[in-house]
Amino acid sequence: MSDDKAPPPQVWPTLRARDARALIAFLTEAFGFEEVVSYGPADHGEAGDRVDHAELAWPEGGGVMLGSTRDNPDDPWAFQPGGFGAYVVTAEPDALCARARAAGAEITVELHDTDYGSRDFAARDPEGNSWSFGTYRGAPRPT
Repeated sequence: MSDDKAPPPQVWPTLRARDARALIAFLTEAFGFEEVVSYGPADHGEAGDRVDHAELAWPEGGGVMLGSTRDNPDDPWAFQPGGFGAYVVTAEPDALCARARAAGAEITVELHDTDYGSRDFAARDPEGNSWSFGTYRGAPRPT
């Protein structure tokens, strides 16, 4: 399959957060993700800040899903907060790094050019998750 016939993204990285509503606010403000949906008790007029399911779209394609941590040891999606990492493609890493820094993101790797032609930086969100941003779009798909 060639790049011009690639399907829309169908892989959704997923993470958990101690304070999912605060993480959603941070990811939208600092990195530019767009909140698509968020479901939890507060979305149904009930008390509680728990997020059962949220989707954040990346403006350049793809996105992430997230929710609040659960106390259920049998939960098959019981990921630990802060154990997530993702590489996110952006056409504007310099502007995004400045935006993230202005929003209080911890920049863990400063902007740099890689030996494979990408311009990258990395940051950590308040939950401890690692985010790397850069211009590298991956190797071409085999034909």
